Amino acid sequence: MSIDSPTLSVAPILSPELAAPAPPARAAITAAWIRDEATHVRGLLEQARLPAADRDAAQAVAADLVRRVRARARNQGVVEAFMRQYDLGSEEGVLLMCVAEALLRIPDQGTADALIRDKLGDANWKRHLGQSDSVLVNASTWGLMLTGKLVDLADDTKRDVHGAFQRLVGRAGEPVIRLAVRQAMKIMGHQFVLGRTIDEALARSRKGEGANYRYSFDMLGEGALTTKDALRYQEAYRSAIHAIGRDYAPHRTQAPDAVFGAPSISVKLSALHPRYEHAKRVRVLDELGGRLLELSQLARQYGIGLTIDAEETDRLELSLDLIFQVLADASLRDWNGFGIVVQAYQKRAPFVIDYIAHMAGQLGRRIPVRLVKGAYWDAEIKRAQMDGQAGYPLFTRKQNTDVSYLANARRLLDAGEAIYPMFATHNAQTIATVHRMARAMRGRRDFEFQKLHGMGDDLYAEVIPADRLDVPCRVYAPVGSHEDLLPYLVRRLLENGANSSFVNRITDESIPVEELIRDPVEFVSSLEHIQHPRIPLPVNLYRSQNQHRDNSMGINLANDDALRELAAAMNSAGAGSWTAGPLVPGTQPAGEKIAVTNPADRREVVGHWQASTGADVERALANAVAAQPGWDATPAGSRAALLEHAADLLEARMPAYMAMCTKEAGKTLADGIAEVREAVDFLRYYALQAREHFAPIALPGPTGESNQLQLAGRGVFVCISPWNFPLAIFLGQVAAALAAGNAVIAKPAEQTNLIGFAAVQLMHEAGIPRDVLQYLPGDGATVGAALTRDPRVAGVCFTGSTETARLINRALASREAGPIATLIAETGGQNAMIADSSSLPEQVVKDALGSAFTSAGQRCSAARVLLVQDDIADKVIGMLAGAMAELKVGDPGLPSTDVGPVIDLDAKCVLDEHAEKMQGAARLIARATLGEGTQHGTFFAPTAWELQSIAQLDREKFGPALHVVRWKADELDALIDTINATGYGLTLGIHSRIDATIDRIVARAKVGNIYVNRNQIGAVVGVQPFGGQGLSGTGPKAGGPHYLPRFATEKTVTVNTTAAGGNASLLTLGD
Repeated sequence: MSIDSPTLSVAPILSPELAAPAPPARAAITAAWIRDEATHVRGLLEQARLPAADRDAAQAVAADLVRRVRARARNQGVVEAFMRQYDLGSEEGVLLMCVAEALLRIPDQGTADALIRDKLGDANWKRHLGQSDSVLVNASTWGLMLTGKLVDLADDTKRDVHGAFQRLVGRAGEPVIRLAVRQAMKIMGHQFVLGRTIDEALARSRKGEGANYRYSFDMLGEGALTTKDALRYQEAYRSAIHAIGRDYAPHRTQAPDAVFGAPSISVKLSALHPRYEHAKRVRVLDELGGRLLELSQLARQYGIGLTIDAEETDRLELSLDLIFQVLADASLRDWNGFGIVVQAYQKRAPFVIDYIAHMAGQLGRRIPVRLVKGAYWDAEIKRAQMDGQAGYPLFTRKQNTDVSYLANARRLLDAGEAIYPMFATHNAQTIATVHRMARAMRGRRDFEFQKLHGMGDDLYAEVIPADRLDVPCRVYAPVGSHEDLLPYLVRRLLENGANSSFVNRITDESIPVEELIRDPVEFVSSLEHIQHPRIPLPVNLYRSQNQHRDNSMGINLANDDALRELAAAMNSAGAGSWTAGPLVPGTQPAGEKIAVTNPADRREVVGHWQASTGADVERALANAVAAQPGWDATPAGSRAALLEHAADLLEARMPAYMAMCTKEAGKTLADGIAEVREAVDFLRYYALQAREHFAPIALPGPTGESNQLQLAGRGVFVCISPWNFPLAIFLGQVAAALAAGNAVIAKPAEQTNLIGFAAVQLMHEAGIPRDVLQYLPGDGATVGAALTRDPRVAGVCFTGSTETARLINRALASREAGPIATLIAETGGQNAMIADSSSLPEQVVKDALGSAFTSAGQRCSAARVLLVQDDIADKVIGMLAGAMAELKVGDPGLPSTDVGPVIDLDAKCVLDEHAEKMQGAARLIARATLGEGTQHGTFFAPTAWELQSIAQLDREKFGPALHVVRWKADELDALIDTINATGYGLTLGIHSRIDATIDRIVARAKVGNIYVNRNQIGAVVGVQPFGGQGLSGTGPKAGGPHYLPRFATEKTVTVNTTAAGGNASLLTLGD
């Protein structure tokens, strides 16, 4: 590869992939993403409120429904009683599900037995004995668990069930339990899945009471991780449509509205494409558009329906664009069977309905719309907090969602001929209110209710008959094996508290009917706080947990409005004209101007910098020594306020600093946001810590004496930062040293001088004196060595390689004059991720991919070695190879890029040499494809190899290189010892569902940061303090409570308060 001579003009960031501005009806959806909850809900209340007479009538119907369901429940069968007892609202029901799901996926019996020991001993099984009306359930609670049969138990066993369970495990061992849980799952499976195959499901749908329902068949399975997965799901949907269509053919009529009564299939877009995400918009509209069109044409041919399931909020607009692209195809003309799902918990729901109605008019169609409450609530709330969004895309109270559901139900009914309304609910109050809105108030019969198979049967038995509410109901019917069922159940029912709670409570006669059917409009109208007071806005996340600082704010990269603003700001940030040089009062930059080129395209000059001279270094030291006492004497609260001001400035100018991160450091847009947010968090966190630590601390002692501990700055601190976090680590080091009262000389990595210069300028603008914070760009030999050997330097804060840390340590130790200097060093790591056979392979692959290849693998925390238990290794390795084929390597300024360049030619050469060495020593698993234009930059294709042992790796390879090693179930302790033997101890990932295994690894591993069942990168300041041990650093952890005191000296002051004559405090005690 040749690195071209710089000639190119600066390429735009982000704008080549921006979507065209949307028409008003579609744009209104994006604009409403995070509307103020209280204002929005007040508007919805007016739309959801019924006139008094209609409301009373609806409430009476709801009360009658509940009473009838309770009467039915008293006559329930054994299986129904068991299912109700172990509902998914109880800890035991959840545990049973999770254990069963894991057991079905664990290939080796040893790990399966360990999981049983770990989980089933903890549950509160005693609570269920005596809790059910059905005597058989009490007997079968343990009969089912232990034998898989619904049988009675001996009296002694009933009296001490938990003891009996423990004895049984001891006597019969886990295999008996393993068999029992699998038996229980067969019963669960029959309850919640209509059939293992589509033919079985179709046959069952016609039997008994099943024949009273319409059906929408859902082919079970998780989202596709690879193209192979997506094509397999495509074939499953294709086969199912053929089967449903052939089964329906004898009953098909040619009536124009016949499709609304016909069976349908529910399609998950995430199953049909491995990269169904906003950033891959062009690819998704092309590839997924073709797949969806084919299925739609097939469904139209058979006269059946096809409905697109709703997924996460950031996929909403992409889904709508895809849906209407497909619907506009001439081959689907006159077909009204294409359905869309709308989630009432999203604030945007009314605008989505308006847009669907608008498009239906444009296309001359009637569009079926299924209104649901939404199934990803907790995950969406967590994500908004983690991403630092300005608000939540969802409502924070279940009752607000209930109000939204009713308001949007009215909207669907008022859309006239544009929409065929479908109301999915298990809530009697919702059913009664919607029924009233439709039938009595609008005279509408053309709508249906929907429910999940296995839930709400008793309720809908009171809705469908002609002498009851006389409304058809469609069953959302999962089809698939038990292996596929459990992830569906655990996700759908655990996450969907709004659905399961009513189902769980409707038969509980201790709950008054009036409470169960309370009108959500009335409830929400009475609230003092419409937003949930215990769910703080993301900005207040830390304040709500008594840490008095703001959470840094991010940018929503799935929001087209936000992207347009971001592109405009990043492209006007001055790339091409950026400059840097020493910032030392009393000197002028005199060196040659050196061009800085873009690592993604070395032809592109993004700025110029000038190196520091020996005279600059000398002057900076003199300035710092003179300025430090005054800065140290500045109250800690005042120093903190300046850091907080800097944080606010930086947050407000995020796009400009992101542009520098992309153009100088090769960071993707997501990495750029994370970088600026971390820098902001450091500034705020160390300001908070300074206020807490640097106030004098009163200590105990005898009467007549005061004792006080005071902290003060050490003197002059040199901060030497790396290129991989040129803003976050740079400012983190500087902020900590400044907060503690030190004067700071900052030396950036040579690869990222422009970013460091801009950061120091911002700190000066915020009020940090220019002689207290100085900037010395330059090479290690001229600047770094001169600073570390100078006796005026009281401490060095360094992030970089272990070898350089040793050199600095030796330089500091060899000084003959000055203080014994402090060294705070965070260095490299040979970071491992361990996955046992109880882990979810899909999750392991996603997290390994993210941990190894995010930031082109150029993070201290990045996973270098994936250690997979032999029993699942083939599956994981196969999935890893498939997922790597989906990675896009290229220009980091484009949203569609997953992996950008490595920092420079030196870094690339080290990786190339390693790849060459691996050619003979390892088995290649996969190598990603380098994208168009990468020949002009320093790119290394993300690569994974399989090794025999960790010992084959001599030192950290800093880049997108992952190594996979297999291990056997009985080798866990030896495996951890091997990791420890590398001497590094920075991060470790653990994937397991067995708490005892996790605890064992945590206790034995000598590492600084351990991440369980998630990726192992992206430590958050004040949340996951970061730093290692051994060869990985000195500690204390950056972004943690012990970091700041390391930058300070301690002083104890003891005053004999009786020296002035007597002890007044003792003499005035009184009685």
